[in-house]
Amino acid sequence: MNFADVQGLCNAIRREIGKAVIGQEATVDLLLIALLARGHILLEGPPGTAKTLIAQSFARSIGLDYGRIQFTPDLMPSDIIGANLFNFQTSTFTLTRGAIFTDLLLADEINRTPPKTQAALLEAMQERQVTIDGETHPLGEHFLVVATQNPIEQQGVYPLPEAQLDRFLFKHLVDYPSAEEERRIIASHGSRPQAMEPAMWGVETVADKAQLAAAADIVASLRLADEVIDYVAGLIRGTRTAPDLQSGASPRAGAMLAGAARARAALEGRDFVIPDDVKALAPAVLRHRVLLSPSAEINGRRVEDVVTAIIDEIEAPR
Repeated sequence: MNFADVQGLCNAIRREIGKAVIGQEATVDLLLIALLARGHILLEGPPGTAKTLIAQSFARSIGLDYGRIQFTPDLMPSDIIGANLFNFQTSTFTLTRGAIFTDLLLADEINRTPPKTQAALLEAMQERQVTIDGETHPLGEHFLVVATQNPIEQQGVYPLPEAQLDRFLFKHLVDYPSAEEERRIIASHGSRPQAMEPAMWGVETVADKAQLAAAADIVASLRLADEVIDYVAGLIRGTRTAPDLQSGASPRAGAMLAGAARARAALEGRDFVIPDDVKALAPAVLRHRVLLSPSAEINGRRVEDVVTAIIDEIEAPR
């Protein structure tokens, strides 16, 4: 497999998802980049904007096992990772695996459960393994969390801890469709009052785990030029000196941004990263990793505006 093959594979996945999902091309592209860069993605948006359908269609098109957890205020960590339960017939403990033992996990409305339960994902997202009663259980190399959350302004939500947010490669803001896309959605989906599985829309599997692993290895082997590395470092360090930010992005953010830029280059069929790859992905990588200062909040500043200003201030290499 080469870079052209990676691009062709991603185009085929896009076409399959497009059979069920109308619009949301930017969301699909970020999912593909997260997959190739071995990262996780957080989708924030109002209900009814196809976040769940996109995740389902994505999992089916790439042949990954799919699991879903509906996060609620009474959800417990053991509901996610599992637990050792005592078997009275055999007088032994038996591991009951939680929903996290899958390839693509949809963490639906993740911010409707308390931070204690959210923390059950930390080890899995960082190390692709879970520890139950002192014993480590590995997850697959393709383990990917697609989390959705409602805007923080809604009732009954908990803010995600910084450690949790930092483990997401992207935070993507899912918006309402355009007027033409909404018309097509009504025309296509309006005749089916009940939700349909991606298979019923004709979504087929066009990739297997071996192809995904090969594609990810190709992306990881792509070399970054020194000036692109300097540009990534400049953006990350710029978030730590911005007067409107109380805290900036971590070194992990720089490494993740570089990996995502590699994946975007492969998506475009290139074997080299250009500054535009970094610039295009920087908002989605940074927006959930920085905190506004109290004075900026009082003045009505938004994280989006501050991040955009930092990107505009840091000169990109030519």
